[in-house]
Amino acid sequence: MIFGRKPLCPQIHKEIPLSTPIDKMRFTVFDTETTGFQVATVDRLIEIAAVQVDGLKVCEEVQFHTYVNPNRQISQEIIELTGITDDMVENAPTAIKGISNFFTFIKEYNSNCLVGHYVLFDMVTLKSELKREKYSLQRVPTIDTLDLIGFISPSYDMRDLHRYAQNFGTRIYERHTATGDALTTAYLFVELLQYFQDRGKQTWGDLLQTTESQSRIF
Repeated sequence: MIFGRKPLCPQIHKEIPLSTPIDKMRFTVFDTETTGFQVATVDRLIEIAAVQVDGLKVCEEVQFHTYVNPNRQISQEIIELTGITDDMVENAPTAIKGISNFFTFIKEYNSNCLVGHYVLFDMVTLKSELKREKYSLQRVPTIDTLDLIGFISPSYDMRDLHRYAQNFGTRIYERHTATGDALTTAYLFVELLQYFQDRGKQTWGDLLQTTESQSRIF
């Protein structure tokens, strides 16, 4: 949920019994695109996308997408990387509005947890945008696919999403777009959960315990 001068969206976090089976959980897998990597200082959010995962099923029909106006020019390097131009974000909502819409989407589908690939970056991006407007983000459970990979295949040491997707034999969508990366991450996440269950890990508590060294509640 978001706290500040006024609430921007309803509370999404609630206590979930640790015995809840993983295949009864609902996850929101998301990704962000930004004007650069210094999101806590000079760089800004320009895109958010998400897809719902219900248990071990990616629900491609349940997606969220918005561009965000960063109120600054997008560099040619980022345009070439993401395909996002100044014209595409000119009439897009502000960061506060885009983030508020994102959390409304999460609430509407009763999601229990946010999931991302190197999710720390995406969460710092959201928190930094909110902080600039005197809002804060609290009590949002997150799972990083990197933590699950570290448990299942600890020999992997790269962060590249598409390399992981290739190695685990999952679907790959358009690279360096928020929608494409969210979908790729969602299918990778489901594949990882299946490996996780094969190791005898069946519950929400197992998932939290396995990722607790790096899992975060923002």
